[in-house]
Amino acid sequence: MFRDLLQSNAKGASKERKSISPTLRSDIYTTIDQSKAWLAGTRGQAGDGVSYAPMLNTIKKHFPHATIGLEALGQIEVEVGVIVGGITNMVLEMSKWEALGGGMAMRTWLDTLVNVYATIPQSSKKEIIARGIVRGINQNTDYSLMTKEFTARIQIISCLKSLCPKIYGAGSEESRQAEAMLSSKLI
Repeated sequence: MFRDLLQSNAKGASKERKSISPTLRSDIYTTIDQSKAWLAGTRGQAGDGVSYAPMLNTIKKHFPHATIGLEALGQIEVEVGVIVGGITNMVLEMSKWEALGGGMAMRTWLDTLVNVYATIPQSSKKEIIARGIVRGINQNTDYSLMTKEFTARIQIISCLKSLCPKIYGAGSEESRQAEAMLSSKLI
């Protein structure tokens, strides 16, 4: 349901734009910083239905149709999926215009996700956040935004493929399934 909003808007935005948004780079890094506190629960928390608003507003600036419906408020997996997918789309959009800069931003973004995820105490909420992260990467991301430059593209794909084993553990069933789904989208 949300994937269509993020993808249809991302495709429309990529057709209309003739150059990179002047604030895209700073918006990416600001939103990444905001997501750290949000996921870790130090400023608001995933699932509270409100504290994702600053991140969503920034994402909407670049992809105006990205939204979280009222029926999804308080659903951690959906909220995390939309925010993760939105930030990932912003990074992929940047990679179209600045291939290596986009690759570096993707590395920063995915390292942030892994590091913040590692700090979350073990609980059922941690499992839901993991599913939300993978959902954002696999279902809410528009890979048509990615650069066509070979070297940067390989760097981005490599970063993306390394995420699931770091979240679920190398060789786990969840990791293999998420990686297979991601691979099917990137081929």
